[in-house]
Amino acid sequence: MRVSIPYGSSRISCDITDSRLRAVLAPTLPNASAKNPGDELVKASLARPVGSLPLRELARGKKRVVILSSDHTRPVPSAVIMPLLLEEIRGGNPGADITILVATGCHRCTTDDELEKRYGTEIVRTVKIVVHDSRDESGHVAAGTLPSGGELVLNRLAVEADLLVAEGFIEPHFFAGFSGGRKSVLPGVAAYRTVLANHCAEFIASPGARTGILEGNPIHRDMVYAARKAGLAFICNVVLDPEKRIVAAFSGDMEKAHEEGCAFLARFAKVQAAPADIVITGNGGYPLDQNIYQAVKSMTAAEASCRPGGVIIEAAECRDGHGGEAFFHAFRDIPTPRGVQESILTRGRDSTEPDQWEIQIFARILTNHPVILVSSAPRETAEYMNMKWASSLQDALALAEEILGDGNATVTVIPDGVSVIVDAAGN
Repeated sequence: MRVSIPYGSSRISCDITDSRLRAVLAPTLPNASAKNPGDELVKASLARPVGSLPLRELARGKKRVVILSSDHTRPVPSAVIMPLLLEEIRGGNPGADITILVATGCHRCTTDDELEKRYGTEIVRTVKIVVHDSRDESGHVAAGTLPSGGELVLNRLAVEADLLVAEGFIEPHFFAGFSGGRKSVLPGVAAYRTVLANHCAEFIASPGARTGILEGNPIHRDMVYAARKAGLAFICNVVLDPEKRIVAAFSGDMEKAHEEGCAFLARFAKVQAAPADIVITGNGGYPLDQNIYQAVKSMTAAEASCRPGGVIIEAAECRDGHGGEAFFHAFRDIPTPRGVQESILTRGRDSTEPDQWEIQIFARILTNHPVILVSSAPRETAEYMNMKWASSLQDALALAEEILGDGNATVTVIPDGVSVIVDAAGN
């Protein structure tokens, strides 16, 4: 059987003998329909918001309106959603002073070219756009204390807005349960130190901080609190098919609409683990596979379906390289993944270091599984980070067989590891 994995802006493939293939795990989301185009789905959700007045009603009398928008690392179809949000706001308040605040979290700032590609020339030319910088203390304001005890510091524009709105999309998330909703605030427009507090070692290690889990998730609890304190009044979140087209939209109250969207997605995204000697996965192509940092997300899906000691093959283009200096150099002073993991687990909630959460999860995976990276990133980068490197999926499969000493090792394929919730417990 020929299996294909999204890779950058294209795909890569390899052949696997039928007798060795355990399963191909993929969501069963319906494909976008010409009868229900994405803009019509968004319009319909805005017309029937969940647990909220329509956005145009909320906008009446509000002078300063801020729309939180996902950054360049997320495939949110802002060119579809943003014009409809602007139309709704102006429909209720033509004179509103509107700012789009790009919720970068701790990522690098979005470039002008990326803004143009995301929103289109007209919006970039006519609407004020500000890119959040989590390290710019002058642009932040204290907003209280998180349930976990961390200091809540948020972008001043968001906190001081008369109406705070967010666009986004919902997908499984490897420690927040699901993306979207409250994540536009924390980590989206939070100060760096607030993100560190929320992403502490204790919470990342919690069994509740896993893909598809909201109830009992300490990270989610902090995020909801932050969004409420910021005054997030309305969201418009979409669910995307494998081609990144809108198949459903959920608008309204930031908790109720988000929960409805998560429940919808879970019906299609949950797949039963098929434990195998080798698991091949990818990060869904660009933009989510633009660096190794982001690629850890899909490795967690592979981890959930890989037998103890089995090999994970990660196909990620990584056109931006490793994705963070702290992440890249994590193994410099402590050369073994187990040592890295044990060191992190000794840190308290107030001692979180940059990129620690991604390092912690990556170290957990590497402690239990050899990982082979198929990527345009340099071989030296992969090997520095305790991985093997291969130039193709077929070469990676041969290398995995060599590591295991078994030319007939079983294989499970998860083409887009960030799109599924792998149920390893049979729930």
